[in-house]
Formats: sequence, C-alpha cells, structure tokens
Amino acid sequence: MARRGLTHDLVVEAATRIADARGLDAVTVAAVAADLGVRPPSLYNHVGSVDALRQAIGAAALLELAAAMSIAAAGLAHDDALLAIARTQRAYALRHPGAYAATGRIVGVKDEHFLAGGAAVVDVLLAVLRGYGLTGEEAIHGARAVRSAVHGFVSLELAGGYAMALDPEASFDWTVRALAAGLRAAGS
Repeated sequence: MARRGLTHDLVVEAATRIADARGLDAVTVAAVAADLGVRPPSLYNHVGSVDALRQAIGAAALLELAAAMSIAAAGLAHDDALLAIARTQRAYALRHPGAYAATGRIVGVKDEHFLAGGAAVVDVLLAVLRGYGLTGEEAIHGARAVRSAVHGFVSLELAGGYAMALDPEASFDWTVRALAAGLRAAGS
C-alpha cells in the first residue's frame, strides 16, 4: 500500500531535486525512495520505472521551460524576443542542470506529457521565428539552429568548458545576436 500523501508529483519533485543536486544518472528508485522516506516498492504505485521517472522529470521541466520562455518573449519581437527566450533557457539549465538534462532524452519517447512539453517549447520558438519571416521548412531549420546553439553553449558551460576570463554571459549574448543576424538574412 502506498504511503498516505505520496503522489506522482511529489515523487517527480524528489527525483528532480536529486537530479539537480547530483545529476540525472543519480536518479534511481532507491535514491528517490530514500529521499521521501519510503521503501522503493512504494514508488511503483506512482512511476513504472526509473526511465519513466526520468521522463517525468523531463516532461515537467519542458512544460516549466515553455511557460518561462513564453512569458519572457511576451511583448517582444525579433532579436529581443530571441535573446529573451535564449537567456531563459540558459538560466533554467544553469538553475536546474539535472532537470534540463532530462529534457534532452527524447529518443524513443512515447510519453504524451513529455512530447507535449517538447511541443510547447518548440511552439514558443516557432512563434519567435515567424517574426523573422521564417515559416515551413525554413522555420524548422531555424528552430534547429537556435536549439543547437543554445543547447551547445549551455552544455559546454555546465561542463566547465569556458575557463577563459571573458564573461560567458557576454559570449552567450554575442552568440545569440550572431544567430539572429543569420535568421534575419534567411527570412529576407
């Protein structure tokens, strides 16, 4: 029997805390159960497996990220909107490295919540790209370019890849502005 008050959301919150503190690979059924003060079998009433638990972390993170990006872009257009959503993604990744890592594990995912979260993030990005005149396949290419640039920068930053004295935030903004120039050219 499940512990009274234990819910799917509480399990995912505990798993997310562990992921952010120790890395996504540290999320195990045993670790989450210990964090919640329950026996591991109790978690199976709320999640089917460790993979399902990690996908749930990713789904929640994607929805949270999409909402934050949407708020950041509200009332902005073109480069200002692009910079706002890129900064939001970077800030989220730096604050929640484990949850952010879970957003990238999509190969073979069939979980509707995870896919909905991913679609929500892409929808925000595509809305910003429409401001550059990008639609159809061009918008998809643009979305992939933006996601690759932001994710690549953030991944290197999280791995300690920017040891030079120059401020990574300034380099990040420079990267996004350079990308914006390319998007403007592609949209004209």
